[in-house]
Amino acid sequence: MNDAIADLPPLREVIRTAGLEADKRLGQHFLLDLNLTARIARAAGPLDHGTTIEVGPGPGGLTRALLMTGAAKVVAIEKDRRMVAALAPLITAAAGRLEVVEADALTIDPATLGPPPHRIVANLPYNVGTAMLVGWLQRMPQWESLTLMFQREVALRIVAPPRGEEFGRLAVLAQSVATARLLFDIARTAFVPPPKVTSAVVRLEPKPALDAGFLKALEAVTGAAFGQRRKMLRQSLKSLGVDVESLLAAVSIEATRRAETLEIAEFHALAAQLRQMRAG
Repeated sequence: MNDAIADLPPLREVIRTAGLEADKRLGQHFLLDLNLTARIARAAGPLDHGTTIEVGPGPGGLTRALLMTGAAKVVAIEKDRRMVAALAPLITAAAGRLEVVEADALTIDPATLGPPPHRIVANLPYNVGTAMLVGWLQRMPQWESLTLMFQREVALRIVAPPRGEEFGRLAVLAQSVATARLLFDIARTAFVPPPKVTSAVVRLEPKPALDAGFLKALEAVTGAAFGQRRKMLRQSLKSLGVDVESLLAAVSIEATRRAETLEIAEFHALAAQLRQMRAG
């Protein structure tokens, strides 16, 4: 099966033959370097069980690498009909291991595609990558792992430690539900067309599941705290609709501190207390 994939025309030829051009509106940048796509596929861990979900396969560079690495089943979600048509030869060469779903990944539940366990491996479109990630993090126990490429600045925000400029709501949410690691950078010159920024690959593996009510409270606390991150907590948390002084005092956090100075455990304490206060 891998021989049939290896015998397919080079990706540049696929792009030229199909008349494909990256659509800026869809945040498309094609990764054609087979060494890099293979590195991403290997970083995703063993793929010989369950289903590997790819979002935005484009002409199929990473898709090929996933299949060549031994993926038992790949389901690729592609919004662009031009790309879906260009992937037809790869579907044939994969001999039943590749399914392409024409859909908007923001409106489809990847966990319903193919047999479990599910993992997501994707070079995410720059314009919607963060929104996709937040949705997946809210259901992190559904995934075996997430191996994702972002703009490097987004990747740094995911893995950021407290007290840094990149530390914010995304870091707290991601690191509360998953172990997040920055794996490696990918230069802008590796893409066609080249984006304006460096990219980076992040791998997330689920931590023990958090209660849905607690997670909702955590989202509320981080949204308020980082929504006005330059203000002291006694001011930024007012939008929560509770007595902020009492909330902070209950968990021994000084009201004059700012969001970026808190440890993730302190955000958890605030979320638990907020939930208790709202329950009355």
